[in-house]
This record gives sequence, structure tokens and C-alpha cells, in this order.
Amino acid sequence: MNPKPLINLFSILVMFFSISFLFPAVVSIVFKDSGLSIFLSTFLFVFLVGFFGWFFSKGASEDLGQKDGFILVTMFWLVLAVAGSIPFILSGMSYIDSFFESMSGITTTGATVITGLDSLPESLLFYRQLLQWMGGMGLIVLATAVMPMLGIGGGQLYKTEIPGAMNDNKFTPRLKDTAKALWVIYFGLTILCAFLYYFSGMSSFDAISHSMSTVSIGGFSTHDQSIGYFDSLFVEIICIVFMLLSALSFTLHYFALSLKKPLKYFYDPELRFFISIIIFLFVISLCINFFAGDRSASARDLLFHSVSIITTTGFSIGNSSDWSPSIGFLFLIGAFIGACSGSVGGGVKSWRVLIMINYAYINLMKMVHPNAVISLKIGTKNVEPDVAASVWGFFSIYVISFVILLLALLVTGLDFESSFSAIGACLNNLGPGLGEVSQTYESVSSTGKAILAFAMILGRLEIFALLVLLTPLFWRK
Repeated sequence: MNPKPLINLFSILVMFFSISFLFPAVVSIVFKDSGLSIFLSTFLFVFLVGFFGWFFSKGASEDLGQKDGFILVTMFWLVLAVAGSIPFILSGMSYIDSFFESMSGITTTGATVITGLDSLPESLLFYRQLLQWMGGMGLIVLATAVMPMLGIGGGQLYKTEIPGAMNDNKFTPRLKDTAKALWVIYFGLTILCAFLYYFSGMSSFDAISHSMSTVSIGGFSTHDQSIGYFDSLFVEIICIVFMLLSALSFTLHYFALSLKKPLKYFYDPELRFFISIIIFLFVISLCINFFAGDRSASARDLLFHSVSIITTTGFSIGNSSDWSPSIGFLFLIGAFIGACSGSVGGGVKSWRVLIMINYAYINLMKMVHPNAVISLKIGTKNVEPDVAASVWGFFSIYVISFVILLLALLVTGLDFESSFSAIGACLNNLGPGLGEVSQTYESVSSTGKAILAFAMILGRLEIFALLVLLTPLFWRK
């Protein structure tokens, strides 16, 4: 482990992050609200912290190894969540609420403790959206470049498809090329989404704000009613399209847009599986709603929420508390499956579920034909046994983590339905849950919010990257 170059790189990231506070400061000037001093003072403080870290570690030129990668990605989200909480603290929120809101934003979870969004200053509303958008930018590199290199949860399977793939042991300049190509696509999707939102009838402020949370699959809104505030079918269609685009692998977008290979979309087995899951759960929800008798949810409601929840975005167009409870749990199961690999979405990831299903099928076939030699394939790609083992290892740790976090949250006094959905929503970076947390997490205790904030970063770092730091073996030379 090389602490000096690690501190140097991280300090540079902190200084870059401090620039983000200038954008809501500009919004504060435009709308003449009370946030200008908050964001300028936060910018100065965070920039100076990063500057001093860089100044005392400059000259470090050693390469960063695999262990450094684990530390860097964990520190990135943890420290930026702390720094990101400063504007909320200065605006009058408690420390734990501010940290919860910041962690939810930077991990693109979308869970909130704030009520009365419509009355908040525009600068603070914009800042919440910006947190998610920046978190999404970082997640693209994390999901498509860093995680596969670290070998987390079978990520090696997609390593060869990463544009400018890195070697196994070092962070190389190719990461810059990867980041540049993917961020251009991410930025382009954001601009296009904002334009379409604007032409659908949103104000320029709402269009830009919601485009950032849509493309980042964050789910924060500038209104308490979320997307339902606009009551527009056109807005909902745009939202659905861009939620789906952002839930797909950005590696696929790279091949289709940069390398002009659009057929990659049609031949990708994970994409087909992901879309089939959405269609399947949508049809099941229609059946449940029909046979429930009251038919409180329209097909339009169910379609929007099935896409929003399964992609782990968390937008809403209406009050789902009147629906059959089984529909809420059905969609929550879909959020556990989650988006595609290499996307900004959360969940276990569709390709892991696809591998587990195929692996289970092969084992069933071997019970019938013990001497048969059956290889595990996803599409045309052979999946090595160590990758399948890594996926099952990831899932085992995922289930154990979920149970432990659920028990911890139950101890705080929250009821089972709310606790189960809250852990599921935060661990999968979904946002809204069921019961008491269907709208906001304001009623959760301070201890419960700390547990849920930990669940957010645990899910965002795909569990292994954080838990490995807690093992003694990691710190041995």
C-alpha cells in the first residue's frame, strides 16, 4: 500500500469535488435565494482541505495497486458524503439527517429525510440533484473499470469488454481514456434528457434538475409529488426511456455510439434478461391489480413504477400506499435483481442473477445426467468456474449482510415491513420503501438512519469493496 500517492490522488478528487459547490452558488444568485453564503463557504473549506492534502503529498509518482484501489473507492464515497453534508448542516438540518441526505445523493439512492421540497431554496434543490449526478459519473468508472479490476463479485466476466481495459494490478492512464469516453456518453444523455423534459412542458430549472437525477438513476426530485407533480404522459414516457437507457451497461452504449455497433444492444443476453424481468413483473402486477378487486392502480401507474423501481431509480407518479401490498413487494423483489452491469443502477445486477439461474439449471441437469459435461454460458461467452463461484460468494455475503442490517434496524423499533423494505431500498440504492418509509425516512431514528446510510455505501460499493477493509488479512503486508 502506498499512502502518499493515495492521499495525493484523493486530495485532487476532493479539490475537484469542491468546484461542484460553485454551481448551486450560481443558482442561488440567479434565483436570489439564501444559499449563496452556504455554498461559497463550503467550497472554500472543502477546497482548502483538498489543497493541503495535495500540497503535503505532491511529488508522489508511484503506481497504485489493488489494495489502494479498495481504499480509494471506499474513501471516495465516505469522505465525499461527509463533505457533501456541509450545506445541509449549514441550512439547519441535524448532523445525522445531513449525512443521510448526502450519502443518499452521492450513492444515487434517492432516500430522503426532507419534506416540503416545494418550499426549499432552488440552490439547495439543485445541489441535491447535482450530488446524484456526480455520484452517477463516479459510478460509471467504478462499475466499468475499477470493480472489474478489483475482481469484485465476478466482475472479471466483463473486463474484456471495457474500452481501454486496464491490466490486473495497476491503475494506468487507460482509466482516463475509459472515463473520458463514458462520461461523454453520460453527459450527452443528460443534455438530451433535459431538452426533452423542457419541450414536454417542464421549466428550465425542473428540466435540468430532473435530467440529472434521471440519468444518474438517483430519484431525487424538486417536488414532493416527484414526477407525478407534472401529471404529463409525455414527461413519464421520457422518464421511462432514460431510466432504461441509464440502467443499461454503458459499455454497450460505448460500442453502439462510439464504435457504431448498435447491434450490440440486440445480442446482449443481459439486456434481454433485464427487459424480460421488467415485462414479467409488470404483467404480474397487472394480474394482481385485476384480481385484487379494487383495481386502485392504472396500467400507466404500474408501468412507470415497475421501470422506476426495477431500475432502482425511485421516481413516483402517485401514491402507491392504496395499492395491493403484494404489488409493492413484487416490485421490491425486482429492485433486488436491479439494473445491468456497468450501469449507474443498483441491486445485485441482472448478469449475476442470470449466472446464478444458469448455474442452478446446470446443476439440476447434472443430477439427471451425472456424467454430462455442461459448460456455463451467457450468450456466446463461457463463464469460468471461478467467476461463477465469485458470483455465488457475492450473493452469500449479500444475503448475510441484508439479514444483519435488518436485525439491527428492527432493534431500533421500526416495524418489520418498514425495516425490510428500508434495508432493501438502501442496500439496492433504490430510495423509497414501504410502510413508514414509503415517502420519506424522516420518522426513522438517528441510529436507524446511520444503519441505512451504511447500507447505502455497502450496496453502492457492491459489498466486497467495503467489507474487505474490515478484515485483518487486508492490512497485512
